[in-house]
This record gives sequence, structure tokens and C-alpha cells, in this order.
Amino acid sequence: MKYSLYSWNVNGLRAVLKKGAIQELLAQKNPDFLCLQETKAKKNQVEVDFPEYQEIWNSAKRAGYSGTAIFAKNEQPIISQELNLTTFLTSNSDPQTAKILAQLHDDRFGTPLSEGRITTIETPQFFLVTVYTPNSKNDLSRLSLRHDLWDPLFLKYLLKLEQTKPVVFCGDLNVAHQEIDLARPKQNTRNAGFTIEERRGAENYLKHHFIDTFRLLHPNEQKYSWWSHWGHARENNVGWRIDYFFISESLKPHLLSAEIHNEFLGSDHCPVSIDLEF
Repeated sequence: MKYSLYSWNVNGLRAVLKKGAIQELLAQKNPDFLCLQETKAKKNQVEVDFPEYQEIWNSAKRAGYSGTAIFAKNEQPIISQELNLTTFLTSNSDPQTAKILAQLHDDRFGTPLSEGRITTIETPQFFLVTVYTPNSKNDLSRLSLRHDLWDPLFLKYLLKLEQTKPVVFCGDLNVAHQEIDLARPKQNTRNAGFTIEERRGAENYLKHHFIDTFRLLHPNEQKYSWWSHWGHARENNVGWRIDYFFISESLKPHLLSAEIHNEFLGSDHCPVSIDLEF
């Protein structure tokens, strides 16, 4: 059986729906799973008319901010679902996890675990996790939260899931992992999204045998998934690759393709995808 999985940071679902961008993606690509980040809305605030899909929403407490969702074809069985690591956090007795949680408190932007940033479903073949990783902010005021707390906690969660079955995780990781992943690496060495600390977070996924699917299949291709609104960045293709699909190593034989779809407009990000076959 073949599965088509797409991920897209829509930067406001209502706006993207109004532009017809999601409708175009579904009509052209017909994905089995569509993962969204930065939905910036609650389910009752959005008119979504896709009857062929099940909808799993995870909205931030703060209105108009963050949020993730997964749309799954009705014929795709969902064994379980989890929002914001709820089950993992309540059942985990690891002292290091408890220490991280004790420090993961409100800042002037909120609390990451109440911002609707992680949505997980379990399918018969794998866990599917979509994530909107906290941005370190232009002044790097959230870098410590990101590097010291969020990244280690999220990795622990993925490894816990992997004890049961393979994991696919996708979304906006807010980091360009290597120099090839952004147009101007030298100018951005200490900027949010390309700091040493953030890149170490991405590197840790690889060290724990998760596979960056696009880089595996396109080792030398310079292609981007996000562009700034400033300076005609998209028109000039001055972009960053910060949207990913990672898979457990055991899924590598099942990976057919990994693509970045920069032909789709409507957001400052474009969709990314993988195909798996079992």
C-alpha cells in the first residue's frame, strides 16, 4: 500500500483557504495525510469542507497564534491520537524529563506546550507527528528555551514513540540544518534559524537514526521551503529549507520520494511531501 504525506506551514489557515491554496493542493495531489502548522485558528473559526478527510485539530490557547492539525483520508484508520505530548508527559517518570518540564514555563510569548505545537496520530504502520517548533525570535530571546528545553523534550518523545513502532515526523522545525539549506549562510550565522545551537538540535535527530528524507534523496540539491516577506525573497529565491519530513531508519526501505513543492503559493512556506510504500 502506498501513502502520500504532505506537510505545510500555512501561516494562517483561514487566509490560505480564502486564496484557494489548500483546495488546489488537495485537488492536484490528493494526499492521504496532510499536516498543517501555524493554523492560527480554532476548528469552530474555520469553514473547512473536505468531507473525505478526518480532522484532528490542536489549537493554541492564545487566539490567532501557532496551532497544528492533521487531515487524514477517511479510509485511513487512526488507532490513537495525542495533542501536546499529553500521554507522554503524564506517564513519564524520567527525572530529566521532569527537570525540563519544571523549567518550561511561561515567557512573554506563552508556554510552548499550550501553543498547539505537536499533534500525533497512530496508524497501523507508523506514528505520524506534526510539529511547529518554537522560533528563537530575532533577538534570540527564545533560543535557550528552544535549545535547552524544547528540542531535548521533543526528541525524548519521538524515541519513546519509536519503542512501539516507526515514526514519521514533519513540520516547520525553524532551522536550516546545513549551509546548503539556505541561500545566504554566511550572513545568517548568528541569526535565528541558523545558530549553532539550533543546528545541533537538527543534528541530534540524525544521531538518533532519524532520516532527513529530502536530503537523503537529494544530497546536493539546493531547494527552499520558506522565504521572507522582505526584499522580493521568493521571487529571487533567497530562501531557507526549514520544513522537513524525518522518518525512523526502519522506514528507509519504504521511502519512495521526498519533494519540496515550491510551485504552490498562498503562504510564506511551501508544502513538502514524502511517499511511502508497504
